[in-house]
Amino acid sequence: MSLEIIVKNIPFIIMGLLAFSVLVIWHELGHFILAKLNGVKVEEFSIGMGKRIFGVKGKETEYNVRMLPIGGYVKMLGEEGECEDKRAFANKANWRRLTIVAAGPIFNFILAILLFGMVYSFRGTPVPNVGEVLKDGAAIKTGIKEGDKILKANDKKIDTWTDFMTIMSENKGEAVDLKVDRDGEIMEFNIVPTEVEEDGRKSFEVGIVAEVIKPSFGKSLNLGLMEVNSNIKQTFGFFGKAFKGKASKDDVGGPVTILKVTGKFAKAGILPLIYFMAIVSVQLAIFNILPFPALDGGWILILILQMITGKKFNEDVVGKINYIGFIALLALMVLVTIKDVLYPVI
Repeated sequence: MSLEIIVKNIPFIIMGLLAFSVLVIWHELGHFILAKLNGVKVEEFSIGMGKRIFGVKGKETEYNVRMLPIGGYVKMLGEEGECEDKRAFANKANWRRLTIVAAGPIFNFILAILLFGMVYSFRGTPVPNVGEVLKDGAAIKTGIKEGDKILKANDKKIDTWTDFMTIMSENKGEAVDLKVDRDGEIMEFNIVPTEVEEDGRKSFEVGIVAEVIKPSFGKSLNLGLMEVNSNIKQTFGFFGKAFKGKASKDDVGGPVTILKVTGKFAKAGILPLIYFMAIVSVQLAIFNILPFPALDGGWILILILQMITGKKFNEDVVGKINYIGFIALLALMVLVTIKDVLYPVI
């Protein structure tokens, strides 16, 4: 990549960094608000990572801006071990701690719904209804008609256009059983997607153009909720593939890939960028609820086990386990970043 191209893309790279930072800061804001509501002392709320650039000391919380404009964090009293202060995180009831920990991912899910809804309100959204059947496509040869509502594909319920396109992509040219609603009559079709290649990338099409609607904001939020649900299903579908050894290195992207993709969406305009932010917000929420030490999911698992058993785990031991988990996550991030550089997804 030439220096001239890099310079031209600097504004979009900055927008990408800011967009990702907004998602992480919003996540941490969830922890911050619930910590305050539950009477936990928050020692620090930082925007960014690394060396502190400047900050403001509040009544009890220090608000800092740090050097690296990626992410942020909330530091609570007693988060890493035993503490005698009654306002320490370690000394709060399990259910209170659970609300604090779960708030970050929940905030990301809520933000994703709002962002999807915003895009749909302004731009409209494709829905799994047949808006147009293309000539010479697989759909018209099968008998599918304009106005058909797609209900299921390979016995999987279709709530969004994303659901439909995902199944088409996963089947890679193999026949797909469709169930559609045509004026109240349920009809079944067997359709074989056609392989097409563009810019060196293969995809599969069925010759259907989705109906595009421009919903009210209330309807947009409902569609946003459905889109979040669709993204969750896709993500756990990927985990299933990875567990079975069917995922490839091109299915995984790290910070470099996220930055590249975010920059491309920023270049495409504000609505595409907001849409991609919604997708990343869902991924950030899912990543954080994984039951791994140092992640919110690790804490959630521990707190649920304590609530079930009625026993409290040693806070110092939990703190050490989380520290080891944090180091492991940093190592994983380094490895994924190296993979991004050596074997880029895009």
